[in-house]
Amino acid sequence: QAEPRRPGQFPTAWARTPLARAAREAILTLGMRPLVWTETAPRVYGLENLEGLEHPVLFVSNHTSHLDATLILTTLPRRWRERTATGAAADYFFDTWWKSIATALVYNAFPIDRSGRGRGTASARQMLADGWSLIVFPEGTRSPDGWMQRFRTGAARLAIEQRVPVVPIAIRGAFAAMPRGRAWPRPGRLPISLRYGPPLFPREGEDHRELTRRMYRAVAELFDEDRSTWWEAQHRASRGETPSPAGPAGPRWLRVWEAYRPLPRRGPRPAWRR
Repeated sequence: QAEPRRPGQFPTAWARTPLARAAREAILTLGMRPLVWTETAPRVYGLENLEGLEHPVLFVSNHTSHLDATLILTTLPRRWRERTATGAAADYFFDTWWKSIATALVYNAFPIDRSGRGRGTASARQMLADGWSLIVFPEGTRSPDGWMQRFRTGAARLAIEQRVPVVPIAIRGAFAAMPRGRAWPRPGRLPISLRYGPPLFPREGEDHRELTRRMYRAVAELFDEDRSTWWEAQHRASRGETPSPAGPAGPRWLRVWEAYRPLPRRGPRPAWRR
């Protein structure tokens, strides 16, 4: 009797064939983007930071909602989107054949083992070597309370080993729009902010722990910028006073309540930037 397939063993190379790529572009641009933009109100900043970059890069984001990967893929310019793959939890998205096929096709996803045994790392290395950019969520799972958790070091290890830049992304409002336990966004077209930051390049001799800290700080500074202005956020960052994206101290119910509050309908105040 054949041994049953375990999560993480599903082949995904077919999802990067020309036919699958054409189908995915149609699904994302004609289906997913109009749907998400109808149910939520995304605001996108910082795409100019991609200018001058070439594949491959690591897109590194905080993770609070199942909307996150869709938001990133549908806001990236086409030349980036069509050569970008997504790391997805093997035990959740690749536990049945139908979810495996749908996840691989729509998100160009490959399975990541969240147990820490390293499955998926070889696939990520190979895709970077083949010129594919990757979307990675270093927290390893969605935040249970809407606030940023510590970053694991796997993304930094990949960036250092493959010598690829890291583009930080901060997503605010996705938890309020569709937190854990919801299969559809809350009514009312709640605002969501996506902010792409300047790329981080691994430094000579830098280890994965230091790069992980830099990645975390970069996302934290994008959060701060989104709450205030670029100038104010840069001023606080220069003094080491960037507010922690880990959220307020207190009981879990209070943290969830704070994160569950929708963003203001109006975006942040304009301010001079670079």
